[in-house]
Amino acid sequence: MSARAKKFLWMVALILFLGALFLLSLAMRQPEGFSSDIAWGVAFSRPWSESLGLDWRKTYTAILDDLRPKSLRLPVYWPDVEVESGKYIWSDYDWMIYEAERRGTELVLVMGRKVPRWPECHAPEWAKVLDEKAQQEKILVLLSEIVKRYKDKTNIYAWQVENEPFLPFGECPGPDVSFLQKEIDLVRSLDVSRPVMVTDSGEFGSWFRAAKRADIFGTTMYRIVWSPWLGYVKYPLPPKFFWLKANLVRLFYPHKPIIVSELQAEPWAHKRVYDISWEEQSKSLNLRQFRDNINYARAAGFPKVYLWGAEWWYWLKVKYNHPEFWEEARQLFRG
Repeated sequence: MSARAKKFLWMVALILFLGALFLLSLAMRQPEGFSSDIAWGVAFSRPWSESLGLDWRKTYTAILDDLRPKSLRLPVYWPDVEVESGKYIWSDYDWMIYEAERRGTELVLVMGRKVPRWPECHAPEWAKVLDEKAQQEKILVLLSEIVKRYKDKTNIYAWQVENEPFLPFGECPGPDVSFLQKEIDLVRSLDVSRPVMVTDSGEFGSWFRAAKRADIFGTTMYRIVWSPWLGYVKYPLPPKFFWLKANLVRLFYPHKPIIVSELQAEPWAHKRVYDISWEEQSKSLNLRQFRDNINYARAAGFPKVYLWGAEWWYWLKVKYNHPEFWEEARQLFRG
């Protein structure tokens, strides 16, 4: 090997070594604004509650009155509100927003086609026959109608535009960055007083594209999931993995607010929970793992964390006499 080649290899090795030291330093430094003082929130899905055979209104009021979260993430499902093209029915969401408002519970409204819960992309039947461009035009109208209807509500804290729009997951078209930007620009033009939240996968997302466009960036945080290739997988990632990603984002977008938009607090299995046994559900989420996930989030120290699974806790409590998850969450929110 020539002296020149050796010098080049030494330079590469030195750069890699310094780069590794730099990344390690980012992983060891708690990001600005992170601490053990966490504001805990929860998510709620009206159609998922119905899929579990629950009275969704009773489930929702139980969350508000018994758990008493200070903040709630509420997806507005397109099929729920635009039953026919141009014909909107707002009564269910009017009621949910009003009930949260009178209890002083702040809301993040999630809007668009890709919102939480399988199949991830939710479109009414009449819209599914439209081509992609026509669907996008209808989605922009939908966002406009939602923001104009609810922007005067005092408890709306933020607008979330789409859900993990850069993650190719669910029965959805591929990511369309230019259309996402149109959605965000539209929401900002209609309401200049509230932040726009954009989310990404905690384990697989790069965060940069979402954080660039967001006033608030939200990450998911899952611990045990089911894979069709590997079965149940526990992510071998320490909480400092999230410090590293947060600090990398802050290098380019200083002081960017970063929260956990979705902390796993229900099973992730190969079927819906109502189609599998209690033993199977427990493989990805039992009470010990529930507590471990809470402690993991505490160790990461994001200032706000929304738990994912309140409908499941209530379902276990009222249908199967398993109130332990509900009670654990109750202590967390009230504590």
